[in-house]
Amino acid sequence: MSTSAHAGSTAPPLYQEVAEKIAHLIEEGVLRPGERVSSLRRVSQQYGVSLTTAIQAFIWLEDRGLVEARPKSGFFVRAARPVLKEPLMARPPRAVREVTVGALQSRLFEAAMLPHILPLGGAVPSPELLPMVKLNRVLASVARRSGKRGVSYDMPPGTELLRREVAKRVLEAGTMVLPQEIITTCGATEGLMLCLRAVTVPGSVVAVESPTYFGVLHALEELKLKAIEIPTHPRDGMDLDALERALRTHPVAACLAVPTFSNPLGALMPDAHKERLVSMLAKREIPLIEDDVFGELHHGPQRPRLAKGYDEKGLVMLCSSFSKSLAPGYRVGWVAPGRFYERVKTLKLTSTLATATLPELAIAEFLATGGYDHYLRGVRSIYAANLRRVGQAVAAAFPDGTRVTKPQGGFVLWVEMPIGVDALRLQDEALAREINIAPGPMFSPNQGYRHCIRLSCGVPWSPRLQEALGVLGTLAKRQLG
Repeated sequence: MSTSAHAGSTAPPLYQEVAEKIAHLIEEGVLRPGERVSSLRRVSQQYGVSLTTAIQAFIWLEDRGLVEARPKSGFFVRAARPVLKEPLMARPPRAVREVTVGALQSRLFEAAMLPHILPLGGAVPSPELLPMVKLNRVLASVARRSGKRGVSYDMPPGTELLRREVAKRVLEAGTMVLPQEIITTCGATEGLMLCLRAVTVPGSVVAVESPTYFGVLHALEELKLKAIEIPTHPRDGMDLDALERALRTHPVAACLAVPTFSNPLGALMPDAHKERLVSMLAKREIPLIEDDVFGELHHGPQRPRLAKGYDEKGLVMLCSSFSKSLAPGYRVGWVAPGRFYERVKTLKLTSTLATATLPELAIAEFLATGGYDHYLRGVRSIYAANLRRVGQAVAAAFPDGTRVTKPQGGFVLWVEMPIGVDALRLQDEALAREINIAPGPMFSPNQGYRHCIRLSCGVPWSPRLQEALGVLGTLAKRQLG
C-alpha cells in the first residue's frame, strides 16, 4: 500500500525566473505591444545574470509568443493575438452504454503509418523530439554488458533496476510506492488492460471521463465492459458531483481516470479534488485506475501530485509508461496495483508473459544516470511552446466560435468547433491533403463530440505544420457555408 510523501519543490532555472519577471511586466501592461524591451546587456546588468542567461530568458519569452526579435533592433513586445475561449464542460448522456470505437481507432492508426502524412492525430511524440542518439548508445551499452540476461525472459514483476527508478520518480510526485509493489508492463495500455481484467467481469460498468482517451474505450470494448460517461471540465477534470450521482444510481465496478493532464482535454485535477475522488470511491470499495502517462510532462516548475498519494486502502491502481515521455517504440510501462498486486501479476503471465528485457534495462540506466531528467527539462518547454503556437494558429484560421483547451502539461489540444462542422468529414478531407487528425467521436462511447477534434502538438513547429492548420481551418469554414 502506498503512503503519502511530501513532493519536493524544484526551483525553476535562473533564466526562467528572469523571463517570468519580464513576462509579468508585459501582462501588467508596463511593457506594451510594439514597445522595445531592454537589451540583452541591460537585462544582464539589471538582474545580475550572465549574458548567456539573458539570451536564454529571451528565447523562453519568444517561444511563448510574448516577444519577437527584429533584425539589428532588439526584442519587442508582440502585438496581442486573438485568444479563444476554452470549451464548456459537456453533458454526456447519463445512461450506461456499450462501447464501439474500434473501427475509428484502426483508421487513425492506419493513416499514422503512412510516412508522408502529417501526424496530428496520434498522441505520440515525434522522433525528432526524442533523445534517440543517447538512448541508442545506452541500449547498445546495456546489450554488450548484459550477456545472457539481455536475451532471457524478465519475468514479472520485471527488472528490479527499473522498478527502483520508478519508485524514486513516484516519490517525487508525493507518493511512496515500494519497488516490490510495482510490475513492469508492455506500455501503459497493457497496464490498463490488466487492471480492468483484475477488477471487472464482462458486463461490468466502468466510470470514465467524457471525453476520454479512445484507447480506454477500445479496452472496454474488447473486454465487453460498459461505460458510463462522467462530465469532465477542461481545466479541473472529472466532475465529482456527477460521479457521485452515477455511483448512487449505477453498479459501478471501477473508475478509470487521468487526473493529471487528461487525454484529450489536458485537464489537471486539483489536489483537493484528487483526495475527494479517492475518498469517494474508497467508501464504496470501488477501485480507481489512475492513468498517469502525461504526468512527467508538466509545464510548470513542479510535478503534480498523484491521486495514489491519497490511497489508504490499496484501491488505487496506478499505471504509467515511458511511451509519451521518452520512447514509444520501447513499449515499457508499469503498474502499481495496490491490493490487487497478485491478481495483476498472474494476469501479466497469461497476457504477455514478460516485458522486453533490454528496453527495460536501457530505460533504467537512462533514469539512473540523469539522462531522463535532463531531457525532460528541455522537451517540456518545447511542448508548452508548441501548444501555444498551435492554439494561436487555430485562433487565426478556424471558424468564429471555435474554442480550444489550455493544458498545463502534455502535448494535446482539444478543439471545439461550431455546431455544423462534422469532424469525421473533416478527417476525410484532411487525409486527402496528407493531414491526420483525431475526430471527436473517437473519444466517447456514444460517438458524440461530432464537432470536435484532438490535435497532437508532439511534432516540431514548422512551416508545413502552420500551413496544415490553415488548411484545417479553411475546410472547417467551408462546412459551415
